[in-house]
Amino acid sequence: MNTLANHGYLPRDGRDITKQVVIDAMGGALNFSPDLAGIMFDQAVIANPEPNATYFTLDHLNRHNVLEHDASLSRTDAYFGNNHIFNQTIFDETRSYWVGPVIDANLFASSKLARQVSSKAFNPTYTFTTTTEEFSLGEVAAPFIAFGDLDSMKVPKNLVEYFFMNERLPTELGWSKKTEVITLDIITDAANAIRNATSLFTPSASEAIVRRHIGRTGDLHGPFGE
Repeated sequence: MNTLANHGYLPRDGRDITKQVVIDAMGGALNFSPDLAGIMFDQAVIANPEPNATYFTLDHLNRHNVLEHDASLSRTDAYFGNNHIFNQTIFDETRSYWVGPVIDANLFASSKLARQVSSKAFNPTYTFTTTTEEFSLGEVAAPFIAFGDLDSMKVPKNLVEYFFMNERLPTELGWSKKTEVITLDIITDAANAIRNATSLFTPSASEAIVRRHIGRTGDLHGPFGE
């Protein structure tokens, strides 16, 4: 949202952000469908403490443990100070897991898990609920949705770094918004890819053999099938 305000898609003062403003902004900047942008507004407006609110401000989004949460990829935990400005030290910790010029789901998942472990280890008020996890998965999937290839779940690292460090869309690096309309299904698939990548379990030896066989043949025929 800060990025959209920096580009003028949202009010630059961060105030009076209504559903139609969000729909227009997310459609214009990222080609999000009106339905998806409307859902994102509905998730954000709960940060406004006023009952039955029909708008929110960027300051509302900084309320701790509403949408903003511990273990951010680029901000410090609220316990340690300002939780809504970019923190280079935190981001350097995050991007240390992004080896190579392209980030895949596994690398991004590793940085997400590492930030949670670090936050839990040093923040005595660390909070990360199942609801937080769902928001976090969507946040981590966002760079793939906006800047990457969703079939391979890969994204150029330079675009992601530019986005985080400047809070701007990486148009200066040659990026342009996707021609495909982004829908809720696309968001869900990307978030699930990150969800699967965050699992620390690996298949058993027998499961691995089956997966390799399926990868070669495309079915279960042979020693494991009919």
